[in-house]
Amino acid sequence: MKRFLLNWMIAVVLVFPSLVGAASEEDFKVKTTENLIALCTATPDDPLYAQAVNFCHGYLVGAFHYYEASVAGPKGKPLVCLPDPRPSRNEAIALFIDWAKDHPQYWGENPVETEFRFLMEKWPCNP
Repeated sequence: MKRFLLNWMIAVVLVFPSLVGAASEEDFKVKTTENLIALCTATPDDPLYAQAVNFCHGYLVGAFHYYEASVAGPKGKPLVCLPDPRPSRNEAIALFIDWAKDHPQYWGENPVETEFRFLMEKWPCNP
């Protein structure tokens, strides 16, 4: 029983930071969606809070701006059609974070793929 309790406590200590939004230097490599969500959900008391939240916003907005440029023009075939009026940046990012938390099966994937999976589900274009 003591061994079980010790193992459980170690697991909680190792997992707890990811549950409360603690950002790490490793997260800034953004290899997975989990890394990006850790940055996006950093708490104000996190020493990396400002950098993490700004990186999160820059990453998501930059990917979306690149997408918009890639589908601009007469031959562009958009996959995402935002409503009019568009949601604010903060609203869209909050929706993405909530969606990603509800879809942990994508946390090991490339964050750009997860971002666009969310966008195409939330605001698909009508054929």
